[in-house]
Amino acid sequence: MPKTSARLLSLLSLLQARRDWPGALLAERLDISPRTVRRDVDRLRELGYPVVATKGPDGGYRLDAGAELPPLLFDDEQAVALAIALRMATTTGAGIEDAAARALHTVRQVMPARLRHRVDTVRITAVQRSAPQPSQQADSGVLMALSAAVHAGEVLRFDYLPASPPGPDGAGPPPRRVQPHHLITWDGRWYLVAWDLDREDWRTFRADRITPRIPTGPRFTPRELPGGSVAAYITRTFRGSDGSGGWPCRGEVILHLPAADVSPYADDGLVEELGPDRCRLTLGSWSWPALAATLGRFDADIEVVSPAALKDAFAHLARRFSDAATSAPPSTA
Repeated sequence: MPKTSARLLSLLSLLQARRDWPGALLAERLDISPRTVRRDVDRLRELGYPVVATKGPDGGYRLDAGAELPPLLFDDEQAVALAIALRMATTTGAGIEDAAARALHTVRQVMPARLRHRVDTVRITAVQRSAPQPSQQADSGVLMALSAAVHAGEVLRFDYLPASPPGPDGAGPPPRRVQPHHLITWDGRWYLVAWDLDREDWRTFRADRITPRIPTGPRFTPRELPGGSVAAYITRTFRGSDGSGGWPCRGEVILHLPAADVSPYADDGLVEELGPDRCRLTLGSWSWPALAATLGRFDADIEVVSPAALKDAFAHLARRFSDAATSAPPSTA
């Protein structure tokens, strides 16, 4: 049987992990008797932890929250997970970078030396994409308000800043009325996925353009997203898909380049090695001309495998590039 001090830490960790624990389940998890669980609960109460006994057929225990609660305790796995989560918070685009850094410092100060050493060994470097990152971050208060509406299942009203400036009269669009279903993050931005009550269709709103209005409206019954899941719906939305869940235009070519030279720049494409200087690349894009232009950046001979629409797109771009190369410069007179 574990020593009393180690057993108390394990018991406290379990009580913090969920709201209610049946006494028999605690005894099973700790490999002790129900009588020993009762004694250990009394010891935690003596240390200032408000452990409340719950009534019912099974009986159990609950760790109540309160101002007198002593510092929370973390096991090794929880400490490492907390450090990683707080350090990754700098890449969320939620405007909580400074708060996360201060939280990590505070938590680290109350940890024993052994856990501080483990946390200090966690070093994470967030490498951003080469594409420009969003200049606007969502306000953490707005994110909390949106998340609360999603959790409560209540109709939300908000002002939505359009991408273009207001008209000459200075009047902006009317408030939106939506049933909020999901708050998601995609490529450094936060979005609200909601059913628009006025347009009677699904919409995706940038959180940094939302100004919630209070109070929220009545509760609603959640709807099923197209595609069956939020991941499928968002992937389709941001790829401009026709409903298949993938790119609207997808082609297959043979590039006269080693597969190792193509793979780092193929994004979500599929690269298959055909020889030392040839590979097969299957790639998708918004349109056939866009796909042809993307493939052209590899600066190598290209053989189109399929479909014919991709060949037509290469011919279209060839004519356009040829005209651009032979056109006379504009007159400066």
